[in-house]
Parts: sequence; C-alpha cells; structure tokens
Amino acid sequence: MKSIERRFNNIKKGNPYWSLYLCFTEAIKNQNFSKQTLHRWFNKLVDKNDYSRSEKNGVLGFLDTLTKPLRTA
Repeated sequence: MKSIERRFNNIKKGNPYWSLYLCFTEAIKNQNFSKQTLHRWFNKLVDKNDYSRSEKNGVLGFLDTLTKPLRTA
C-alpha cells in the first residue's frame, strides 16, 4: 500500500527548505488517493496553524484534483 506519510517524509528530507504543504502536494500528486485519506493525512502532516478553516476547505478541494491522474484520450 502506498503511504502518504512515507512519501512525505522522503520528500521533506530531500528538500529541507520546502514548506510542509509543498511536500504534501508532491507526495500525493497523481497517486489517486481518496478524499478521506487526503483529509486525514493533510490534518496530520501539515501544520494546523498554516490555514484557517475556510482556506483549508479550498486547499483540500484543490488537492483532491491534484491526486487524480490526468486522463488521456
């Protein structure tokens, strides 16, 4: 099973100057995670003080589209 946390930690270690949000986006990009999984791990890995509740809903909506692989015709 793919582990967001393991991927996140590897990216964070390799890019120490990146924000937690950027590391998280790289960890989930094109990995086809469910909304529930994204929300759970976003809350665990990204600092809670980085986003207000209203901003967080928009960010999570964007991350949901980012995790879905592009469909080619």
